[in-house]
Amino acid sequence: MILAAGRGERMRPLTDSLPKPLLEVKGKSLLQYHLEGLKGYGFERVVINHAWLGQLIENAFGNGSQLGLQINYSSETIALETAGGIAKAIPLLQPSDYFLVLNGDTFIPEFPFEKIQTIVHQLRMYSLPLTRRIQAYLFLVPNPSYHPDGDFYVNDSDVFSEAPPLSDSLESKYTFSGAGIYHKDLFQEIPLGTKYALAPLLKKAMMHRLVKGEVLTCSWHDVGTPDRLLALNK
Repeated sequence: MILAAGRGERMRPLTDSLPKPLLEVKGKSLLQYHLEGLKGYGFERVVINHAWLGQLIENAFGNGSQLGLQINYSSETIALETAGGIAKAIPLLQPSDYFLVLNGDTFIPEFPFEKIQTIVHQLRMYSLPLTRRIQAYLFLVPNPSYHPDGDFYVNDSDVFSEAPPLSDSLESKYTFSGAGIYHKDLFQEIPLGTKYALAPLLKKAMMHRLVKGEVLTCSWHDVGTPDRLLALNK
């Protein structure tokens, strides 16, 4: 799934007439980079949610056939935030268990799509017995200058919202990249069509050590302001 429902207030006036994920880096939209990456590593079905000017996204990619993908759209009258948007899209995603989610407004041209199947296999092994089913696997990045305090701690492959006690090997906090692998059960209690943030779900799962992750070594950019977009294009 690719999340593309945000209004992009900080990107105005660029997003007054264009959804943020359709903004371009070197002549190609942020969404197209993601879609081509997915196709290049064997993904076949993609769901894109949208709200603000979402029809322009559908016009740009249609059913995905030109890219060799099957694209479905989850339309939101108002943006439902991250978890709410994912919960609404699950009937379209039809995951058996785990599925990959990417933020549509990030630029990660070297994202390790080739690792996803292996990670999912490992998550299924971790989840035996089912009472210990891993709920999420997050991709983190070193903190950018505009987010110096980070979001989550990493200890080996476990991810925490608070520093766990007696963790000598604990590294500093990292920033959540917006890319993650989630189990469908993480969203099962969200009423369809309601706004719901992702962070509370993740923090609850972290308390039970049901979230794992890794730090990305490839370049990552949150295209959050016109200046950042300009810098990328330069």
